[in-house]
Amino acid sequence: MKQFLRGVRNGVPIGLGYLSVSFTFGIMAVSAGFSWWQAVLISMTTLTSAGQLAGINIMTVPGQYAEMLISQLTINIRYSFMSVSLSQLTTAEFKGIKRWLLGFFMTDEIFAVAACQREVSTKFFAGLAVMPYIGWTLGTLAGSLLGNVLPESVMNALCIAIYGMFVAIVAPDAKESRSLLAVVAVSVGLSCLFYYTPILKELSSGLAISVCAVVAALLGAFLFPVKEEASHER
Repeated sequence: MKQFLRGVRNGVPIGLGYLSVSFTFGIMAVSAGFSWWQAVLISMTTLTSAGQLAGINIMTVPGQYAEMLISQLTINIRYSFMSVSLSQLTTAEFKGIKRWLLGFFMTDEIFAVAACQREVSTKFFAGLAVMPYIGWTLGTLAGSLLGNVLPESVMNALCIAIYGMFVAIVAPDAKESRSLLAVVAVSVGLSCLFYYTPILKELSSGLAISVCAVVAALLGAFLFPVKEEASHER
């Protein structure tokens, strides 16, 4: 029980952060034509900010199953790598169905906190996931309900918050690493190309995000390879 409660305490800051970001997602989902319960259901069954943002844009145009598959696989495959990395710290009883169930709650922030532990037990990880999950769900609910009440100018301003979260994740490391900054610059340039080029801008945002991410990552891997022994150095 102590391990579970310790995980809950560690998850409180994440939950508070998710509360504000998912509030923005709720507003964006309602603005895209989804009802409040659909927005909440998406958050409860996926728990992926970037994936949800790309997903609702694709779902507004029926029948784009291939684009949904490609975009979600590209955006969310990082969670698989995080899970493999974290498995080096898990205790012996963290296996089987427990990994399948708790793996659903893997996010960037939860991974960051769990990776700082000497070892990760099922009770600690379960406790760590509680507040982020509640915060993400309640934030979506609040945003989707208030999205029909708040003025349009306020809604447009709040929609910037979710993009601010992505910038906050990348900016600190990009300031210290020229290679990462170059990869970010390439992805931004490609994104602008897809947005402004007459033919390319006809593609869905989800597919455009996938292409930008894959191309930028491949260029980064070839131009700025990181040796295994120097993986912790800048």
